[in-house]
Amino acid sequence: MRTEQRLVQSPQMIQAMQVLQMPLLELKDQVEQELQENVFLERKDEADGERPDNERAEAGRGESGAAAAEAPEPQPQPLEDRLQRECGAEIEQLEARLEPNWRLRPAIGSDDDEDRKLEALNNTPGRATSLPEYLMTQVRTQERDPELIRVVEHVVFSLDEDGRLAETAEQIAQQLLVPLPLVDEAVQVVRDLEPVGVGARDLRDCLLMQLDHLGFVRPLTRTIVERHLDDLAMNKLPKIAKETGASLEEIKESWEFLRTHCNPHPGAEFTGAASAGVVPDVLVEEVDGRFEVKTQRGSLPDLSISPVYRELLQKAKDDPRVYEYLRRKIEAAKWFIEAVHQRQNTIERVATEIVRRQEGFLRHGVQHLKPMKMQDIADAVHVHISTVSRAASGKYVQTPQGVFDMKRFFSSGTMSDAGDMVSQQAVKDTVKQIVDAEDKDNPLSDDQLVEELARRGVHIARRTVTKYRKALGIDSSTRRKRF
Repeated sequence: MRTEQRLVQSPQMIQAMQVLQMPLLELKDQVEQELQENVFLERKDEADGERPDNERAEAGRGESGAAAAEAPEPQPQPLEDRLQRECGAEIEQLEARLEPNWRLRPAIGSDDDEDRKLEALNNTPGRATSLPEYLMTQVRTQERDPELIRVVEHVVFSLDEDGRLAETAEQIAQQLLVPLPLVDEAVQVVRDLEPVGVGARDLRDCLLMQLDHLGFVRPLTRTIVERHLDDLAMNKLPKIAKETGASLEEIKESWEFLRTHCNPHPGAEFTGAASAGVVPDVLVEEVDGRFEVKTQRGSLPDLSISPVYRELLQKAKDDPRVYEYLRRKIEAAKWFIEAVHQRQNTIERVATEIVRRQEGFLRHGVQHLKPMKMQDIADAVHVHISTVSRAASGKYVQTPQGVFDMKRFFSSGTMSDAGDMVSQQAVKDTVKQIVDAEDKDNPLSDDQLVEELARRGVHIARRTVTKYRKALGIDSSTRRKRF
């Protein structure tokens, strides 16, 4: 046994942290789940529609109670009295907590609301077709042996995201316990399907399949794909010209032909599900020369307390177990609503401080983005740095400069010759501008990029320039050179 201090997180604290970290779309799903699991939670519009009936029911009970006032009433039991007082107080407190915090939504069924719904419906993309589904649709339209179709289906679902087949025919035959010729026939069936290039073994095989499908192709183009594909990827055009005896112009023409007529990733357009749209959690608008921060609720429903608790209270008069069930549900509803409110408040406070510090970026762009750490924001809004990290994780901000991930505003900095701190994002943007403006026939090396940045007042190491260049997806000077 020993005495120690340690932080113990309650389930309510864990729930609050999870709600804070959720993006708006995930929070909407979580609210829907809570509405299904907790009978005390209800959409406010539904509750408003039921309230007149409940009020009439209460009035009816009041009238009947007045009529029966003369009749002797039994004394309330201690348990019933405690239920009415404690549960009633809990619910009244919870209802009062809801009113000032939740903003009222527009009236249901308004013309503007219907127009927005129709616009959203018209702009919603359909479900994307996967590559295996697209290929099997072609196979099923052909009259094939069922056993062959079974092997073809295995081959189709073994393709990677680029549409290439990594497994050998021998491996497939051993897995399915079928003859090797049947597997070879199935692989050939897949290679004959659209898009051309699926079922290839590697990039070279994929390009050759597409060249065969095109018909007449210059022999030099086929020779480059067969023997010099690696050199072409490294932009070693003089080496290819020397070994093939062709001129640089002919090599460049063949390369351009491959770029325009061949697709090295024939299955790329089918990969994955359709990307979900980004819903900004924060909207930044300029009003009278000042930037205002508004937190977005999207399609998040308003929450209220369901009147069903009155019926449950009546049933709980003589059953302590029902009473405990009601208390747990009330507490769960209270903590969830408070977690959502706290999420909105925390995000708004963090976003407001970010906007205050990054006003130059909002007005003039990324070159005016100031270095900023999460600890700076945490100190300013008086929360822990982990809270800032959760508040910024997966959240997007809609600004006059566009929609940005909130974490993009946080970056380290470098001291310039003018004595100002230049953010990492601004340095990356400067590197991109220098590369875009360089002479493509004589591209700048990383050492020359360091010198060019130094002339602009930014001094960083060569390895840092290399890291930024790779992060921006910019090739080395050797591969950027234009012959």
